[in-house]
Amino acid sequence: MSSYIIKGGNKLEGTVKISGAKNSALPVIAATILNAGKTTLYNVPNIKDTQMMYEILKILGAKIEKKNNKVIIDTSKIDRFEIPDELMHKMRSSVILAGAMIGKYHKATFTYPGGCDIGSRPIDLHLKAFEKLGIKITQNYGEIYCTCEKIIGEKIDLDFPSVGATENTILASVLQEGTTTITNAAQEPEIEDLANFLNKMGAKIKGAGTNKIEIEGVKKLKEISYNIMPDRIETGTFLCLAGATGGNIELQNVNPIHVTPVIAKLEEAGCYIEKEKNKIKIQAPKKLKAIDIKTMPYPGFPTDMQSVFGAMLTTAKGTSMIVENIFENRYKYTQDLNKMGAKITIEGKTAVIRGVRKLYGATVKASDLRGGAALVVAGIMAKGITVVENIDYILRGYENFEKKLREIGANIETSKAL
Repeated sequence: MSSYIIKGGNKLEGTVKISGAKNSALPVIAATILNAGKTTLYNVPNIKDTQMMYEILKILGAKIEKKNNKVIIDTSKIDRFEIPDELMHKMRSSVILAGAMIGKYHKATFTYPGGCDIGSRPIDLHLKAFEKLGIKITQNYGEIYCTCEKIIGEKIDLDFPSVGATENTILASVLQEGTTTITNAAQEPEIEDLANFLNKMGAKIKGAGTNKIEIEGVKKLKEISYNIMPDRIETGTFLCLAGATGGNIELQNVNPIHVTPVIAKLEEAGCYIEKEKNKIKIQAPKKLKAIDIKTMPYPGFPTDMQSVFGAMLTTAKGTSMIVENIFENRYKYTQDLNKMGAKITIEGKTAVIRGVRKLYGATVKASDLRGGAALVVAGIMAKGITVVENIDYILRGYENFEKKLREIGANIETSKAL
């Protein structure tokens, strides 16, 4: 795998255009199966995860065409209903294809998904929702077979507001008979984006973005074009890069409402932030103040941002505390930060970060997407040279990360694996 080589110590200043949202693009790409026709997508991030999704769709029989800034997906010739095992293991989000295939063709075969090692992310909520919709599920040596004659609307109460389970239930229900109601649904903006996309296709979905979603089944969907929403986690990452380096950055193509809890915590740490309709400007102080964070389902503080905040707060004045309430294995990155001179102790779900004067360059290794981004933040803050290994994890979720960082003053380059 390739590595980033970072010479730290530069203040980051300038303008960054934020890419389309990874966590919206993936379910939307999966949802193109439902109209069995052509869909034109704009603002899709060119990252490893979207490329992998295209590969899976091609294996299923779809055609993918990329032209300038648009992607044309033709799913009219899909003739396979098994998600390839090796790709399923590489990317957890591929499980979202199951809902779309079941919704359209009433069958799907897949294995348990992989992805980043950030703790237990079982798909039992997905399977329970499928069963409630009348889908027969059989499991054999890790393979999951889903079949049904038809899908009948049902009331589904999720035990936890899981994003994936909410998306899969929506996808399976769009072409059903009757109405499905999801209670305790995930409220993330990406759910709303998926619903907006499907409604433009002709679906009848109400309440997306709230904890109660209603899907009235329709007989068919039409061909459309759609623009993917901006990536709120990339937005938060660049805001933290400004905070970490005492920088001054303007972000374009953003939705400030989607990052409200992130902005609130950065302001609490001493940053000055201006918001416009699709722009955010941040001016950071020389030294941040320590803050406390608790991750929660949306609209709470996002779990995907805690590692990047963790890196940023290593040199804040005072002691910060992070409580991770979503994933139990999301503190692996802290071991590498401690190698760089940070003082972080983990006690169960809590990370206690005692601010130090500075970090020092070291060779560190990404073990997941957001933890990898945190190590890049730390490398840019640190004195000396930092080598971040295993950057394939980072490339799964950030488009043109190195180029964007260099354009605002970071000294970073990629070293190819031998």
